Amino acid sequence: MLAGLAAQQDQDFTVLVSDQSDADPSYATPAAQAMTRRLRLTGHPVVLTRHLPRRGLAEHRQFLLDSADADRVLFLDDDVWLAPDVLRRLGSALTELRCGFVGNAMQGLSFMEDERPDEQLPYREWDGPVEPEETTGSDRWTLHNAANLIHLADRLNLRPGEWRAYHVAWIAGCVLFDRPKLLDCGGFDFWTELPAEHAGEDVAAQRRVLERYGGAGILPSGAVHLESPTTVPD
Repeated sequence: MLAGLAAQQDQDFTVLVSDQSDADPSYATPAAQAMTRRLRLTGHPVVLTRHLPRRGLAEHRQFLLDSADADRVLFLDDDVWLAPDVLRRLGSALTELRCGFVGNAMQGLSFMEDERPDEQLPYREWDGPVEPEETTGSDRWTLHNAANLIHLADRLNLRPGEWRAYHVAWIAGCVLFDRPKLLDCGGFDFWTELPAEHAGEDVAAQRRVLERYGGAGILPSGAVHLESPTTVPD
């Protein structure tokens, strides 16, 4: 994840890594430290912190949100590598679309030979401004399985720098929020209503933003899922 951020082109950002490991923090490795130094060397402040005890994913995301003061916040999972143009593309898209969030759903490159036309059928581009919408019962979630977005982008034959906004149910792994809009929708404040062991908190928060401000997926996706074992098996 840090290596992907270190490779981003012409973007100003600060990195906050919050760890909840039981033993040594995840950033206490030579590779992570090297990328942290690289980010700092190129003018990107990096804050490495621990947030314990664990009170669930939603509470952890709320802690991250409360720690930020930028107008835009990128929630990026630590098992995602970003292509060098992702932040620039997402930033441009959020500026142009003026919605609550945009994102690049993470793609599994081990599925490149696994073409799934049926799962790509719900793909529908935004024609005009992004509007608030209900997503309950949506079948759009299949778009983000396997390597579907890569196959869709290949068929669209997009030019370098070109991107398309499309309707989503939610986006996992790499989401850029308009922070004031996310806060206006409550952020992840519902964490107090949940047991410590839960999942789907990103879906819940994004749906609240979708209903009030709208949101969009951005094609192509430069977010690569590293396909490492999940730490949230339940």
